[in-house]
Amino acid sequence: MIWMTILGILVFAVGLLVSIAWHELGHLSTAKLFGIRVPQYMVGFGPTIWSRNKGETEYGLKAIPLGGYIRMIGMFPPGEDGRVEARSTSPWRSMIEDARSAAYEELQPGDEKRLFYTRKPWKRVIVMFAGPFMNLILAFVLLLGVFMVVGATQQTTTVDAVQPCVIQLSEKRTDCRKSDPIAPAKAAGLQSGDKIVAFDGKPVADWPTLSERIRESRGAVTVTVERDGQQKVLNATLIENTVSKRDDNGNPVPGTQKAGYLGFTAQQIDEPLTFGQSIDRMGIMMEDGVQALVAMPSKIPDLWDAAFNGAERKADSPVGIVGAARISGEIFGMELPVENTLGMAVFLIAGFNLSLFLFNMLPLLPLDGGHIAGALWESLRRKLARLFKRPDPGPFDVAKLMPLAYVVAGVFVCFTLLVLVADVVNPVRIS
Repeated sequence: MIWMTILGILVFAVGLLVSIAWHELGHLSTAKLFGIRVPQYMVGFGPTIWSRNKGETEYGLKAIPLGGYIRMIGMFPPGEDGRVEARSTSPWRSMIEDARSAAYEELQPGDEKRLFYTRKPWKRVIVMFAGPFMNLILAFVLLLGVFMVVGATQQTTTVDAVQPCVIQLSEKRTDCRKSDPIAPAKAAGLQSGDKIVAFDGKPVADWPTLSERIRESRGAVTVTVERDGQQKVLNATLIENTVSKRDDNGNPVPGTQKAGYLGFTAQQIDEPLTFGQSIDRMGIMMEDGVQALVAMPSKIPDLWDAAFNGAERKADSPVGIVGAARISGEIFGMELPVENTLGMAVFLIAGFNLSLFLFNMLPLLPLDGGHIAGALWESLRRKLARLFKRPDPGPFDVAKLMPLAYVVAGVFVCFTLLVLVADVVNPVRIS
């Protein structure tokens, strides 16, 4: 058991390193394609464990596998006076000049035409977008493999278990009391193994349709089931109950709502999806990812309470690298069939890559999206200058935004540390 848990953590660690290396390969390959000199390609941060020089680039692995980078010569243009070295005592100005100076370290004769900032804005956009795009490609390939080979867990219209009584969701218990009313499904004679083929006289072919009709109904209805090869019509009286919210596909989402209640759980199966169904499922994941990213600041109070006040860690709470590694270890320790274990592990790594893509596309420095925004702004203002016959404003000096970049980086570091503490002391669990 413990060895399988360790194996799961190692599998995620390897997947993490591959994802980072793949991301940086996108930057590296496009930078070299456009003639930009790249002195370093590194996976990880901190002390260098291993490196090798090939051509003009040093390739290496560092001790802390929490990211990676490539170093491109001339990330920022020279200052207004044409100088690149740091020379100011002002702390904010010093940040700008230090960043500019670092961008010109290892400058060699002939590099004047190989600087990043001298490339056209559209080329710089491609270089900076290539990293996140590689994560998106990897997520797409991994998810496509999981959905079409292993399949996705789907609820069916076959009854798995019938609830014996009605228990309010807020009570958080499973044992029935004498005062609890009998569940409508139990009273109607619904049994485990029954396949519901029609609800209130209308055929149902899938779980989302059945779930929606149950939730919309109150009072007397008919439930047609297949049992032992024969159809049987049951009479049920649905009640209104407080239940978990569901999305359009019938899957649970945070929150509760008042809805019609029958009182049974549906069987779940892992069923391979078609290519089209896989694309639809990935589209839903992308949409959910964007919504989660937008909602992330609102999760901070709950994270703080979970980390320091012993509050319950919510299922939709943000999870960091440590938390994801723990989940991977938990997956391997669950003694599931091999294909399910590998499928869930690959799904986790694919989700990590999708998150990397979305996060890096935020238009904030020091993220890739911040550099993309800077290049697009430069292109726009140069076009406007030509349109109004004004002098070319020249390259947009992204280095001037470095004080803001340090603030953004500081916020990210604080949030990462908060998630780390929560992942250690009050982790999200799947079992």
